[in-house]
Amino acid sequence: MDKQETGYDYIRYKQLLAEAVDETRRRELIEIMIRENARDRLEAQRIADRVAMTAMTVARVLGPR
Repeated sequence: MDKQETGYDYIRYKQLLAEAVDETRRRELIEIMIRENARDRLEAQRIADRVAMTAMTVARVLGPR
């Protein structure tokens, strides 16, 4: 995922909100926001996993002191 894809796109959401003039479009906007928030949480979890793996590797390399 590139930086634009994982960031919060205020301009895009503002445009989608302006276009949400009926129930169907409002529901679509809600679904998009839910889906993208889930993607952001998944990316945050992946980053946390990578940090944890790096910390474990460093600890294993350094060993008990």
